[in-house]
Amino acid sequence: MTPEQTFGKPRQRAPSKRALATRERVLDAAEAVFADRGFDGATIRDIASEAGEPVGTIHHHGGGKEALFHLTVARRAAALSQARLDALARCRASGPLTLESLLSAFMRPFFDLSRDNPRWRHYARIVAFVSTDDRWRAIAAECFDPTAEIFLDEFLALRPDASRQQLAAGFVFSVSAMLALLTSQGRITALGHAPAPEADQVDHLVRYCAAGLAA
Repeated sequence: MTPEQTFGKPRQRAPSKRALATRERVLDAAEAVFADRGFDGATIRDIASEAGEPVGTIHHHGGGKEALFHLTVARRAAALSQARLDALARCRASGPLTLESLLSAFMRPFFDLSRDNPRWRHYARIVAFVSTDDRWRAIAAECFDPTAEIFLDEFLALRPDASRQQLAAGFVFSVSAMLALLTSQGRITALGHAPAPEADQVDHLVRYCAAGLAA
């Protein structure tokens, strides 16, 4: 057996730093283009232009457009899920859970990540597309449902008088409101005729959605 083989299989070489950097650039470009144009409006050529790479490089790192869309959604999903679970653990450690603390643990991490890295705003638009298009049900089930199920179980424990279907509907309505705030904050300022700091908007969002779930 040669040094390049292990248990009869060729040893795969780890990607170089340059290859990893190119892959990140491709996914960043895909994220920006999908966020701006949606899946149907985006093209591989658009993404190549945004990345400053040849079309062949996009195919090499992402495959076809559907595979690249899947990769783009999956790339940040684990970090978002972990941030939410960490927030939930902190809430549990600080005292009894409430509807507001549960919603806060689910929603605030997305805003925190978006504040630290504006690319998360692009990601929020893509998540909104995934959430409203049945074509991406499998992607939503893979990337988002496991964490959503954990939170939904906690809501059920707080509201045993409500059915799972009722709470699932309220939860989905809440997620839609969160994504709307992440992607179109300017509407509140425009309609309210005054600047609205994001922290105040998020506080209002949590209270508003908690009241809906309580009802």
